[in-house]
Amino acid sequence: MITLRPDARYGLVVPTSMGVRLHPLDRQPVHTSTSFTLSVTSAETNVASIPAALGVPTHVLTRFVAGSPIAERIRQDLRGRGMTCEGPEIEPGGAWGYRHQFNIADSGFGGRGPRVYNDRAGEVGRTLTTADFDLDRLFRDEGVQIVHMSGLVAALSPTTSALCVEIARAARAHGTAVSFDLNYRASFWAGREEELSAAFHAIASEADILVGNEEDFQLALGIGGPDAGGTDLAGNLDRFHEMTDRIRDAFPRPQLFATTLREVVSANRHLWGAIVTAGDERYAVTPREIEVLDRIGGGDGFVGGLLYGILRGWDAERAMQFGWATGAMAATMVTDYALPADEAQVWSIWNGNARVQR
Repeated sequence: MITLRPDARYGLVVPTSMGVRLHPLDRQPVHTSTSFTLSVTSAETNVASIPAALGVPTHVLTRFVAGSPIAERIRQDLRGRGMTCEGPEIEPGGAWGYRHQFNIADSGFGGRGPRVYNDRAGEVGRTLTTADFDLDRLFRDEGVQIVHMSGLVAALSPTTSALCVEIARAARAHGTAVSFDLNYRASFWAGREEELSAAFHAIASEADILVGNEEDFQLALGIGGPDAGGTDLAGNLDRFHEMTDRIRDAFPRPQLFATTLREVVSANRHLWGAIVTAGDERYAVTPREIEVLDRIGGGDGFVGGLLYGILRGWDAERAMQFGWATGAMAATMVTDYALPADEAQVWSIWNGNARVQR
């Protein structure tokens, strides 16, 4: 499906801005809670957690705040998830200087939808630059099979945008497959539309794998969305395939396009599906009902499972099914990432077999 470099040291590399997530116990609202759980987070490491947990050598490119206990917690957490990391330490600069971002999340319950509050003031990851990493050493000498980037880190600042463009170009020059999840966020793009459009087009033009929903492709890349056809996701999969055809016309290099489908019944019950186009082949998981503990990270879980399947050499349909199941698994976790015990656990989710394993 996608040619991967056989002599690579790393299966997957992700550039990212690391932070921590606080969420109340027992799915309570933030404003009424006094007890919170802290976990380490970033969209890109949410993706990387799936391959790392299943034994793929996975490496994180980031920045740390020097002397910060949060930075040390992040390092410990990445090691615990089976990931290595590199990146410079930045002096905090006092109380008003740099720090790792905080994400405060209410998971919602029933008819009360989730609410997420991001505190990104002074975020050290916004200062990531191309000077932080030796890209020739990483991609030419050590070797990487897939580098995965998201539009979240690409849109953080002008320097992170430039970093992601350079990573995509260096990866392609040295035989590394490039995966790009658009992850459009209006708040990141405000006042920077022209600049970010150019950067996203540059990354997408180097990509082998493009991931996004219809809004991502429309707003980040200017691709027309699905034609009107009602609100039933399962009955309108062809509309999404038509959009993929328009994406392929605009970006001929990518070999695989993927999107997830989600219909919210309540905060605890979703209809969850996926679409993948690989070459001339089209595959879909018609949305199926899943139970949701916390929806945040489900899309990243899908991408992580999809990339794991590609790294394993599976065909696109099997990789999509695995990704659907790891996305559904992430929705059962109090963290915003999934850590599968083994492949069998994931396939049991795909098969709808939740019986006890002894």
